[in-house]
Amino acid sequence: MSDHPIEGLIGASLEKIKQMVDVETIIGDPITTADGITIIPVSKVSFGFASGGSDISSKSAKDLFGGGSGAGVTISPIAFSVIANGDVKLLQMSMNANSSNAVVNMIPDVIDKITSIVKKKDKKDEQ
Repeated sequence: MSDHPIEGLIGASLEKIKQMVDVETIIGDPITTADGITIIPVSKVSFGFASGGSDISSKSAKDLFGGGSGAGVTISPIAFSVIANGDVKLLQMSMNANSSNAVVNMIPDVIDKITSIVKKKDKKDEQ
């Protein structure tokens, strides 16, 4: 029993999507600047896939089949992970980030500020 023609269409489309979308598409290659800062791009990948076909009954010996498939991929850069002096920060590209993302992104800055206040207080107490 041979494979149905739609299987070939779907298989070829999925293989092309697999070639385009991999982990390296989402988390890009690290870029290291001259002063030792490492920048890693982070992207959002969305894709859609559709296929369809129709067998047409025929009295001839040939199988009649009509079909098609297609896919679309969108890759959008959304952030950069920046590593400098042992600190890691996530810099979002969107100014319209939702509030939960904004809160998560503010946590490292808040911790840095609290740490510096505590260090200043400890230094003051030592004197």
